[in-house]
Amino acid sequence: MKKYRRVLTIAGSDSGGGAGIQADIKTISACGCYAASAITAVTVQNTLGVKAVHAIPVEVITQQIEAVVEDIGVDAVKIGMLHSAEVADAVARVLQKFGVRNIVLDPVMVSTSGHRLIEENAIASLISG
Repeated sequence: MKKYRRVLTIAGSDSGGGAGIQADIKTISACGCYAASAITAVTVQNTLGVKAVHAIPVEVITQQIEAVVEDIGVDAVKIGMLHSAEVADAVARVLQKFGVRNIVLDPVMVSTSGHRLIEENAIASLISG
């Protein structure tokens, strides 16, 4: 029986399907891996631009990560949109708590249409990580 590599993507949801969680799941699956997700924000967007962003509460983000790690486990993590310092710090803490390794940080700061997707204070938090 084939053992699938388990990849957790932590990112925002793109209603247009071209970025975020949706794009990550497509990519992870195309690479023959098992995709799990933790959604950090829900965006209202399409190919014309971002119309709104709704942040998911930090406790819900960390609970999503914990639920996946405790049950399914993870071999790698891909991180995208972390819109605030509070979210970035919480994600770092929960991944450290579980000793998660093989982390790719691909921060999303501005959408292709030019909409800012990250608070200024989150950039410093991502750098200090």
